[in-house]
Amino acid sequence: MYKRGVILWGLLFIFLGVGLPNVSLQIEAQIVPIPPTSVPRASFSTASVRSPRLGITFINSAQLDAPVRRYQQAIELGAGWNRFPLYWDAVETAPNEWFWDAYDKLVAEDVQYGFNMNVVLLGMPGFWRENDIPRGLNTPIFANGSDFPSEGVGLNPENGWVNFVYQAVMRYKPNGVLAQQKGWRGGQGVRVWEVWNEPDLAQFWGGGISNYARLLKTAYIVTKLADPQSQVMFGGLLYATADNWLARVMAIFDTDPQGRANNYYFDIVSVHSYSYPWRSGWLVLYARQTLIAYKVEKPIWLNESGVSVWDEYPGPRWTANTPDQRKNFATAEQQAWYFVQSTAYAWSEGAEVVFIHQLYDDCGDQAAGTNFPPHNGELCTEGRVCWGNAFGVFRNETGNICYGQHPQAGTARPVAVAYRLMADIFGNTPFVPSQKARYPDNGSTVITFERPQTQERIRVIWNRRLEPNTINITAQGTNAQVYTLYGNSLITPNENGEYVLELAAAKEMAYDGLEGFDRTAIGGAPVIVIESPNGGLGAPPALASTTVPLLEATAPPIPTFRPTTAPEADTTPPRPFMNSLPVLSPSVFNISWGANDNGNVVTYLVWAKVNDGEWQPYLETSQTEATYTGIVGNTYRFAVWAQDEAGNWSANTTLEPMATTQVQN
Repeated sequence: MYKRGVILWGLLFIFLGVGLPNVSLQIEAQIVPIPPTSVPRASFSTASVRSPRLGITFINSAQLDAPVRRYQQAIELGAGWNRFPLYWDAVETAPNEWFWDAYDKLVAEDVQYGFNMNVVLLGMPGFWRENDIPRGLNTPIFANGSDFPSEGVGLNPENGWVNFVYQAVMRYKPNGVLAQQKGWRGGQGVRVWEVWNEPDLAQFWGGGISNYARLLKTAYIVTKLADPQSQVMFGGLLYATADNWLARVMAIFDTDPQGRANNYYFDIVSVHSYSYPWRSGWLVLYARQTLIAYKVEKPIWLNESGVSVWDEYPGPRWTANTPDQRKNFATAEQQAWYFVQSTAYAWSEGAEVVFIHQLYDDCGDQAAGTNFPPHNGELCTEGRVCWGNAFGVFRNETGNICYGQHPQAGTARPVAVAYRLMADIFGNTPFVPSQKARYPDNGSTVITFERPQTQERIRVIWNRRLEPNTINITAQGTNAQVYTLYGNSLITPNENGEYVLELAAAKEMAYDGLEGFDRTAIGGAPVIVIESPNGGLGAPPALASTTVPLLEATAPPIPTFRPTTAPEADTTPPRPFMNSLPVLSPSVFNISWGANDNGNVVTYLVWAKVNDGEWQPYLETSQTEATYTGIVGNTYRFAVWAQDEAGNWSANTTLEPMATTQVQN
């Protein structure tokens, strides 16, 4: 959920602030850039995943001056996507005067660090606002009075919205204005454009359903005009009202003579879900059933999901004994459990991409500058803001513009391990849901996926009871790998051909609207079982048993992300090299590299250093050469890391120049 200049999230009024004392939400305040912090050298000590099925909101945004550290952390987590808003009123500062610098920097950094982008188009300059909609929205798209393009006809200058959308897409698409300025390769740029955020929440869109349909239609037409390969996303739906906005808008387009021919004017549906994992799957199913009713099939994304933490700063820690005052909030450990369960539910119903909200706490839904020390409620007097949302995978750094006094500033919460575990297991290899959530009588939940390329079956399992539990799973092979947030092991079936899994108890979490099979919103610590139906996964280690021991409710290790997947793995790291460069080079020159290894090298991470600046990751690739563009007078130093197919990274983590050149005229 987005508000101009303030990072807001999905259930602001509906789910989050229920019953909390002395809280005054300052909705209209602006955020100012977070002061830059020192940037430690990255340590990619684990394999880089870059899952195309996982994203994070606000890795960076134009409202943040994000240090390199944020990108490094998102890469280590395994994210493939960044989601951020592009505000119309921030770029058109006066009629027909465009100011793109902040977004140029943001898009360039996302491209530099290899992230796909889900960009949300929203906001209105005051001079284009007419009540709750953009002035001229319902006028024709094109200057000849038509809504459809024809040769030689420009956009209608009286329809400010379509001119903004067209300008944004032309600038940031692959081979667009910025791509040509930067010399990017084909495909680098923005391809997914989301039309507004949570239009079904009045806080963000007050123009009603028919005007939103017009907003979406016009954006779709000009986006496809600017970039036919782009994908237009229906604004992320919260489903916080009785209206099914997706169905209502599709009904409008069903009467449009060109509606079906134009794909109902959108390519992707997105939904938002918070606090209750089951709801993530249900919303994906609800959206899909709506599409089915119109005999349409489209991708569905869960591009906001999460739960705010109450048991540590800046959450309302003092509500520990008053559950009703922290409805819909979780402990930091439950936040980790939530992510695995919510993501499994969403994927089981066919969601293509799942985003966690968000990388850092940042300012949550409070005004920029909101800050206070850790306390036990004594500061909640005279209407002062005394708590904030802690959605972040990482806790805010000291000195952050908001909530900058965490005693563990800048560190990862347990949900970081959950995110990386899901990236590791589901990663880059395609998988499909083979069995939706089952609810055995013993009080557990089981969701099953298949990985056709490897013939593996993946089960995600957790306990819904508030006491420890056991589940027996019929074995398909001779052994199985078991992964948790706390470790992993290789297990074998018992004499009955079953795996016996002990499941930790769920913990209380207050939430209105639980389904009948749930006693608390978030189940217990999840267990993931992977087996090959046609055989085993290797000999069990000596300490493996037929029963997975009961998980203790202790914090997961951080940042040990990658479990061992083979009992006799290759542990020899590759030895990378870079081919030498001439002392002087033209502004565009070639660099090349490679590595010696006892197996196959699959990934290279190339680093670049300009003059005496910091080392920056330049390119993550399986290729061994690239073209680099420099500036006359600058000296460029390069280094490379390598990763083999067994997951070993090279040992040269202390970056030293491996090739150097200076650009001359």
